[in-house]
Amino acid sequence: MSGSALPSLFISHGPPSMVLDNLPVAAVLARLGQDLPRPKAVLCVSAHWVAPGPCVSTTEVPETIHDFFGFPKPLYELRYPAPGAPAAANRAAELIQAAGMDCALDSVRGLDHGAWEPLMLMYPEANIPVAQLALHAGADAATHLALGRALAPLRAEGVLVLGSGTATHNLAEWRAGTDTPDWAQAFEDWLVETVEAGDSTAIADCMHRAPQASRAHPSDDHYLPLAVAMGAGADPGSPDSIPGRILHRGFSYGSLSMAAFAFGAA
Repeated sequence: MSGSALPSLFISHGPPSMVLDNLPVAAVLARLGQDLPRPKAVLCVSAHWVAPGPCVSTTEVPETIHDFFGFPKPLYELRYPAPGAPAAANRAAELIQAAGMDCALDSVRGLDHGAWEPLMLMYPEANIPVAQLALHAGADAATHLALGRALAPLRAEGVLVLGSGTATHNLAEWRAGTDTPDWAQAFEDWLVETVEAGDSTAIADCMHRAPQASRAHPSDDHYLPLAVAMGAGADPGSPDSIPGRILHRGFSYGSLSMAAFAFGAA
């Protein structure tokens, strides 16, 4: 992989209110958007789009989807009017199919809050084209790691592969209080250590290896974007070691880890 290639990223997006709250991670994302080489397009893998198989959005003008309820009215008035990225989406589909997987196209899908939340903080001008890639319903982390590996060439082509989930995501526990519980801290500690070691095998087998994994992720939708981002950080023909570097760690809203990682080139 070229030394000029973009990294792939995993961002913990938190609740939709993150874009209005003064969280430490907001400043990290704003600085990241300034420091990274400007991408030609963003391919976002969001926890909030799950399809029967891999699917990319080829929408020319994606709408801002407000896929949540019970939040303050100002959140429903936000718009992120970035143009779509059909060329990047079609290229992603081509790479996924070349790796032996099917990939569908969706010409109407907009941007859910897993996409526009971090992008609103990173690129507030909304002038970088954005496409989304759906998670594969029922597929495990190993499958999503392989999906990410298929996308690795995009990094050298100027496309930022952005996984958007949450490093710990137990909404019942989140609503229960504001203190960071021991189980959430234990999982984040394991995750940071494992990512920095580049142990993709352990990331793929997280639910059997990580402490408190089932409590940190009662469902895996907010974890799987991490596997895609890590896979996309691999160089062609690399071994299973894909070291990541931490961009941010720590908790907001009690048990939600807002950890963020970069894989591959700086």
